[in-house]
Amino acid sequence: MSNETSSLNWSDTNLVKKLPAPRSIRPMTPAVRTNPPPAAPVTTWTSLNRWAAENKISAPRRLSNTPVATYAVGSTNGTMVLDIGSREATWNGVEIQLGFGPQFIDDQVFVHGLDLYKNLEPLLSGPPLTFGNRVIVIDPGHGGSNVGTRSVLDGRLEKEFTLDWAKRLAPLLATNGWQVFLTRTNDVDMALSNRVMFAEAHHADLFISLHFNSTPDRNKKIAGLETYCSTPAGMPSSLMRNYSDIWSQYFPNNSFDAQNLQLAVLLHTALLRASDEDDRGVRRVRFIGVLHGQRHPAALIEGGYLSNPHEAKRIENPAFRQKLAQAVADALR
Repeated sequence: MSNETSSLNWSDTNLVKKLPAPRSIRPMTPAVRTNPPPAAPVTTWTSLNRWAAENKISAPRRLSNTPVATYAVGSTNGTMVLDIGSREATWNGVEIQLGFGPQFIDDQVFVHGLDLYKNLEPLLSGPPLTFGNRVIVIDPGHGGSNVGTRSVLDGRLEKEFTLDWAKRLAPLLATNGWQVFLTRTNDVDMALSNRVMFAEAHHADLFISLHFNSTPDRNKKIAGLETYCSTPAGMPSSLMRNYSDIWSQYFPNNSFDAQNLQLAVLLHTALLRASDEDDRGVRRVRFIGVLHGQRHPAALIEGGYLSNPHEAKRIENPAFRQKLAQAVADALR
């Protein structure tokens, strides 16, 4: 388990202010683990100027006033751009989602404590992601009777493309010094819990699940790349897809919140650069069961939309899947 520490000063009343506490969407169910509690009270907000000074980061600078006030804060690692009142942010030009929109109070930018601890610190001032023994589990999504989504062009199945992507990726990772295990190497169904147990049994340092996307209503216009990691306890998810979003939920994978984000951003950035796909962001979610129980950094990639004709045509091209595989391998050198 990680030993994350925060540089935030929660006791300085000159720097910390209270805003109305956000409400969880549904009450907690008894079956959900709720310990340990969130790293910071969900009502705590902190001055971004003071936080930046404590972390030896340049003070935030205003970029624009319209249509909303926009600020940038940077370090030697890169630059994060925040819009007042908006959960959307960018890290080195890549879209990420905050838990709470920053606020402007007493002529200063205030950021929610969980966002500082779980989003800004890992990227701006946290230690870099390390790979341990370089053991990785690659999970080709779906398989067997669990076919996934279908291409809008000809009905070909997601399970076919994810397996091919994984098989292309494995030798590239091995060349880079990784010991690689695939949760499946043929067309078989595998329960999500078994995929988690597989990674645990192989003492994985990283877990990456590979998928392709589709809109529920088969909207042919939506396209782009999405990368997911677990939502920290106490924070709302970026996306729910009609699932409940219980903010108090704590899963084993939440012990790696910072590393999950670093991994997701690393993969997402490399894939965008290689594929030239639209950036649909790095997103925090709770509903993806294959991530919940992972006891190491984990991410899930949606490599494009099979419901979009242009993107489906690219996904069906083996050269494009090779490009996606090379991008993931390059990110993990």
